[in-house]
Amino acid sequence: MANEVAKKESFSTALTTELNNIQSALPEGFNIQRFVQNGVALLNGNETLAKFAKENGTAQIKQGMIGAAYLGLDFMSSEAYLIPYGKKLDFSISYKGNTKLAKMYSVRPIKDIYAKVVREGDDFAEAVVNGEPTINFNPKPFNNGAIIGAFAVCLFTDGGMMYDSMSLDEIENTRSHAKAKNSMAWSDFFSEMAKKTVLRRLCKNIELDLSATQRNIYDEDMAIETDAQEIAKADIEENANTVPFEEPEVVAEQVEDEPLPFEG
Repeated sequence: MANEVAKKESFSTALTTELNNIQSALPEGFNIQRFVQNGVALLNGNETLAKFAKENGTAQIKQGMIGAAYLGLDFMSSEAYLIPYGKKLDFSISYKGNTKLAKMYSVRPIKDIYAKVVREGDDFAEAVVNGEPTINFNPKPFNNGAIIGAFAVCLFTDGGMMYDSMSLDEIENTRSHAKAKNSMAWSDFFSEMAKKTVLRRLCKNIELDLSATQRNIYDEDMAIETDAQEIAKADIEENANTVPFEEPEVVAEQVEDEPLPFEG
């Protein structure tokens, strides 16, 4: 028991020290003490992470938490997740976390941003009125019909609006290219993943004022959601009979020993 307490204290101390070292790069008003307390509580309450820490150590968990801290996201508020894949741990931003980041860092101030799924029986229409794109959504009350698509809307404080929509086929195509395409998140919480998928695509068109480190962490999350190797493979198969494929020359790059703050 004493050994377990010592391990928790050691993790807490190490995380606190590293966060204090990068305090100037953290969002304004970031509460290090509360974040560390929540991080330890997450380890105590998550059997999967506890098992991962026992088998692989806490280094990747600590680096994942630091990544969340750079962005100002809280694990206990379900704004981000740490997801084990074998011996590797990935940091993932939730739908809730993505809406928070858009509001926090958008160069053009945002009044509200959200996503909705569209089900069979719902009334959803897109149109261009006086040159401006518009949408109209009237969901059927308490509708549990099959999901046929999703859309995301961003309302700016200056009165402007931006939106994006995806059909079910587009969502499933994105899922097929994801590293975690067979994860519990997709199988048990498909509607939330559908909303996150269309929201992330909308956010590509929203200018976010992120530091270089924050941008790397944010983009790394997108890389986890969509596996670049799977996308490249699909692109090659799709164009196999239309254009010649030439294998690009591979140039070896020197890899630094020191990992980026958000990597395990």
